Amino acid sequence: MERVCFLLRVRPDRLAEYRERHREVWPEMRAALRETGWRNYSLFLRDDGLLVGYLETDDFAAARAAMAGREVNARWQAEMAPFFEDLDGRPDEGMAALREVFHLD
Repeated sequence: MERVCFLLRVRPDRLAEYRERHREVWPEMRAALRETGWRNYSLFLRDDGLLVGYLETDDFAAARAAMAGREVNARWQAEMAPFFEDLDGRPDEGMAALREVFHLD
């Protein structure tokens, strides 16, 4: 199993709306994430816009590729893209994964 942590930056003027959108993530988007192997997936948002994501998966590259092929993901990414700073492309393509250096099991 891979544990993946990534960073993105949400525009400060869009923080409230970003939080609101994630209170009601589309059921079909939630289903697609589960079906493509995204488990224990969480997002954490700091007041300055730093977004930290964490997930567990068997194969992150395969999970990302599977989501990339889902129509619901294309719609979600298109709606979410305007919320982010310094992004070239879709948000799911701009995730800056961090290297794990310690894990307490």
